Amino acid sequence: MQLTHRWLGQGVDFQKGLEIQQQVVQAILDGKSKDQLLSLEHTPVYTIGRTRDQSSLGPQAMMLPHPTVEINRGGQATYHGPGQLVGYPILDLKPLGKDLHAYIRAIEEALIKTCAVYDVIASRREGLTGVWVDNRKLASIGVGVRKWISMHGFAINISKESLTGFLSITPCGIDGVAMTSLESECGHSVQVKEFADLCAEHLASSLKNLQISS
Repeated sequence: MQLTHRWLGQGVDFQKGLEIQQQVVQAILDGKSKDQLLSLEHTPVYTIGRTRDQSSLGPQAMMLPHPTVEINRGGQATYHGPGQLVGYPILDLKPLGKDLHAYIRAIEEALIKTCAVYDVIASRREGLTGVWVDNRKLASIGVGVRKWISMHGFAINISKESLTGFLSITPCGIDGVAMTSLESECGHSVQVKEFADLCAEHLASSLKNLQISS
């Protein structure tokens, strides 16, 4: 499949990123755009899916150090900020069989293969969404759909700087979870955009395999 990769840069406000997603979704629905992967680093923000249970934001949710946004994806609270790659695949899921489970597995596979380039052995954990190194969580995934066009996507911690915001919440609602970063695991610095470019290639490949099998 054809997947256009757009690097939107660093310091992207969350609401601005959401507006760009919505514009691309509408363009695909109108037949004016093809599938895209938007990659960026957000300014610090907490997000949570639309759920009655918001306990993952902690007992003092109003006192968190950064703004909180409720969005149309699955999942509990997570953090986005500098040093973390956020990827928004905006895709027409109909040619992929409208299979959200398989789509999420394809994202995980792309992240795992990209981590391997840096000699980091990442994997899935049974019953949990995301990408892990042993029992440490490296990447989170939360997707939404509008008329079978995907929104939101994944966030993978690249630098150690990306970990500080998680200290104020229960990431993804998992008690006792330890968050990690690619730099922590591989032992050297990694450029976010470099990882994004490699991940885009692996994601296109994973989605192509999904398309063939659907």
